[in-house]
Amino acid sequence: MSLTMYTTPWCGYCVRLKHQLDRAGIAYDEVDIEQHPEAVEVVERVNGGNQTVPTVVLPDGTALTNPSLRDIQSHL
Repeated sequence: MSLTMYTTPWCGYCVRLKHQLDRAGIAYDEVDIEQHPEAVEVVERVNGGNQTVPTVVLPDGTALTNPSLRDIQSHL
């Protein structure tokens, strides 16, 4: 079971969350929305038209915008 995190390379919040997930041993698939334009549609759909990252989509389809590690852990 893995979650998907939508990111950009310049997003400091994304870097921080990736490090936190790595330390917590939580697996994730990373999608850089600048490299995968089709992913922008997913991010905009769950964020009211905004390209806010990190956006995390959990295995059950729940989307979290700029979540903390605790937010993610409580949903898993």
